[in-house]
Amino acid sequence: MRFEVLFVDHLTANELKTRGISAMDERLDAGEDVIISVRGKEKYVVMSLDKYNQLRELELEMALREARADYAAGRIVRESVDEHLRRIADDV
Repeated sequence: MRFEVLFVDHLTANELKTRGISAMDERLDAGEDVIISVRGKEKYVVMSLDKYNQLRELELEMALREARADYAAGRIVRESVDEHLRRIADDV
């Protein structure tokens, strides 16, 4: 599944340095994510805390769906904690 960012704005590290957080607030208030570029390369993404929390919740929901699908398909292992630790140690 691919998600496209519909509203994104760019901000250079230099602009952030000179204008401070107000440059960031202007963009975030407009509902846009902000990509910060450093020396011409996109390096960071800043978003509102609400949007971040929403993305984290979606990520957890996807993990739960995958776990349920694995369980339904029988892709599970029943073992004790000691057995589990031995098995993952062998994988390393």
